[in-house]
Amino acid sequence: MKIKSLLLGIGGVVVLVGVLAGAKVLQIGTLIKTSKAARIPPEVVATVQARPQTWESLVTAVGSLEAVQGVTVAAELTGKVVAIAFEPGSLVKAGDLLVQQDISAETAQLRAAEAAIALAKVTFERAKKMLETKVVAEANYDNAEAQLKQALAQADTIRATIAKKTIRAAFDGRLGIRQVHLGEIIKEGTPIVSLQSLDPIFVNFLVPQQQLAQVQPGYPVRITSDGLPAGQVVTGAITAVNPEVDTASRNLRVQATVANQGELLRPGMFVNVAVIQPQSSPVLAIPATAVLYAPYSDSVFVVEPAKADEGGANGLVARQQFVRLGEKRGDFVAVTSGLTPEQTVVATGVFKLRNGQAVAVDNSLLPEFKLAPRPKDD
Repeated sequence: MKIKSLLLGIGGVVVLVGVLAGAKVLQIGTLIKTSKAARIPPEVVATVQARPQTWESLVTAVGSLEAVQGVTVAAELTGKVVAIAFEPGSLVKAGDLLVQQDISAETAQLRAAEAAIALAKVTFERAKKMLETKVVAEANYDNAEAQLKQALAQADTIRATIAKKTIRAAFDGRLGIRQVHLGEIIKEGTPIVSLQSLDPIFVNFLVPQQQLAQVQPGYPVRITSDGLPAGQVVTGAITAVNPEVDTASRNLRVQATVANQGELLRPGMFVNVAVIQPQSSPVLAIPATAVLYAPYSDSVFVVEPAKADEGGANGLVARQQFVRLGEKRGDFVAVTSGLTPEQTVVATGVFKLRNGQAVAVDNSLLPEFKLAPRPKDD
């Protein structure tokens, strides 16, 4: 009797477990069917078409500015500064007086030399007339002529000393900071002030030897620098190319001359140089934000109609396409392979997409892409 009751209890437990297991299987099956039937809502994206463009062919480099004429004005002789005739930072013309050293001794010597010249001239003229009448010997005439020449040379030497102590601007330009003081005894070679000719100005830069044919004299150049107002570009042209290539770096030195109105460019500054080629190059361009950059390969998402077993708004999906990129220009990047003209690609937010994902196109908030974007002033 006890065994029968035990068997009945065990049987009841088995039946109960079977019922519960069956119910659970039915629930799991229902959830699986529901999940298969459910679809992820399409991702809203903005799109653009890959379009052929014509870009300027450029050779870019980093350059350094150099004055067309630039010197540090220095003393040629030792002397005391008795006058400073310039203001630091001012513009001067060639020949303008900058510094006057003490020339009182030389001025007195010059007066004596000029008196000696006057006497030598009188003696020479008298000897010349007397020689014509055979009154004096020819040796006396030669001596008088030599004394005159010696007196003239002595006066010229004194005038040269005065000129060296009267320090003038050698060319038109802008002065720098004064480095001497009134009453100071300055020696030969003592720097006085920097003098630089700033408009126009030279731009020196290096290019690899492979680009020799692309940097010929006369080719236009564009200069940009963080020292210029935002968006300002300075133009010029190549004026000289070194005839030899540096054997260490295999680079070629090139010099361009650019206008510098307003003197915003200064010698010693570095600038970005773009040499404009005569021929333009056709490219297939897309916005740089359309590219999903990755170490193994860059890719874009091409929007195309969905297949029969795919959904999405209006039947559109985003398919990942690997591409090879070229030059960047402004907001755009050139695609050298992987895309064809007029293909539609996702323009922004590609990091949130996956291959084959359903998408819906909404271009109402599509940003404006430019080849030469300019930041807006705050």
